[in-house]
Amino acid sequence: MNPVDIITKKRDGGELTRQELDFFIHGVTSGAIPDYQAAAWLMAVYFRGMTDQETTDLTLAMAASGDQLDLHDVLPGAIIVDKHSSGGVGDKTTLAVAPIAAACGLPVGKMSGRGLSFSGGTIDKLESIAGWKGEISEAHFRRQLQEVGLVIAAQTANLAPADKLLYALRDVTGTVPSLPLIAASIMSKKLAAGADAIVLDVKCGRGAFMETLPEAQALARQMVAIGRLAGRKVTALITQMAQPLGLAVGNALEVQEAIATLRGQGPADFQELVEVVASEMLLIAGAANDRARARTHVSQVIADGRALAKFRAFVAAQGGDVHLVDHPERLPSAPVQVAVPAPASGYVHAIDAREVGLVTVDLGGGRLKKGDPIDPAVGVLLRAKVGAQVTVGQPLCTVHAANAGTAAAAITRLQAAYTIKDDPTPDLAIVLDRIGGD
Repeated sequence: MNPVDIITKKRDGGELTRQELDFFIHGVTSGAIPDYQAAAWLMAVYFRGMTDQETTDLTLAMAASGDQLDLHDVLPGAIIVDKHSSGGVGDKTTLAVAPIAAACGLPVGKMSGRGLSFSGGTIDKLESIAGWKGEISEAHFRRQLQEVGLVIAAQTANLAPADKLLYALRDVTGTVPSLPLIAASIMSKKLAAGADAIVLDVKCGRGAFMETLPEAQALARQMVAIGRLAGRKVTALITQMAQPLGLAVGNALEVQEAIATLRGQGPADFQELVEVVASEMLLIAGAANDRARARTHVSQVIADGRALAKFRAFVAAQGGDVHLVDHPERLPSAPVQVAVPAPASGYVHAIDAREVGLVTVDLGGGRLKKGDPIDPAVGVLLRAKVGAQVTVGQPLCTVHAANAGTAAAAITRLQAAYTIKDDPTPDLAIVLDRIGGD
């Protein structure tokens, strides 16, 4: 085969075969196909799109470009369940959902990433717990999955390496928004990590990468189709990200909120989302026959403490200080904590979630480029969300900062991130749509 022929075929609107895609992705990974040819192919895909079968074949080729976990020798006959979020502000869902699902008897083996730009990363959050390690060996991963039933590890360097190479090119060639390329990027890592069943939490709104409902639905349908054609069970939930999720934005603050949620004491919107996602995991794995029974099981493991105990065991298994789980108030705390006063009286109509996320990054709680250091203590703790009535001077949120200078800059930006009007407005819906693989 010739890479030029493959580029030309896609440029002219043709449908690439599995063999052609295998050849091309292998060439990209090995270096046999240079960046300029890969970039030309990406642009052809951007303009011409891909069929569901093409996108699935691309996903499988990318998954096969590196290590692939098969965990069934560790847990014979078990259905390995994973969940994936497309990312958002205050999205600490994995920290609560994974131990709940594991406490319900589902083995959860998950590879997670670090944050970039306004979207926080699961590994960064967990590293707020002293001693906790995300970089573990495959042998450790397998042993912990078998013994604890829950493992969350940092993505290995050789998990879908084709995705890393292509993403770097997409980032500098204007092809990031391509729906097939986004879907293949996400799903290649999920398939390579060995999951049999996947619940996708596709965020929608200003604080997400997919800002509109039609965009989020299109991405969800594409990923569900990939899962079906690849022989996996996949369900996608479209969930709200027009405002930050829960009240906490920032690594240690979000760990505290996740622990409170495992005790059944989380903010209403976050508690609801966590229980909905965990219920979907039980349904897709066949551990519950209907949504009501799934939800009851989820509620039980929270109420009787099994979910929190599972999180504690998971933290201990990866070297974390379990006393911080028992006493989350001892997690890293910012030296400067300043309230952000409401500039007017009225009702909160909107909160610019992306701006809240970017403020947290500038406080030191996130990174704009790979390798930037993270301050686990800083962030924003919301005190009024959409629908709330506020009076002038009342705290809208609290800035947790390393010094007074960064706190002062954050206050001005956070006041501007709130839209306050005279008339009441309802709370935002949490789950906007569900797209199943059946």
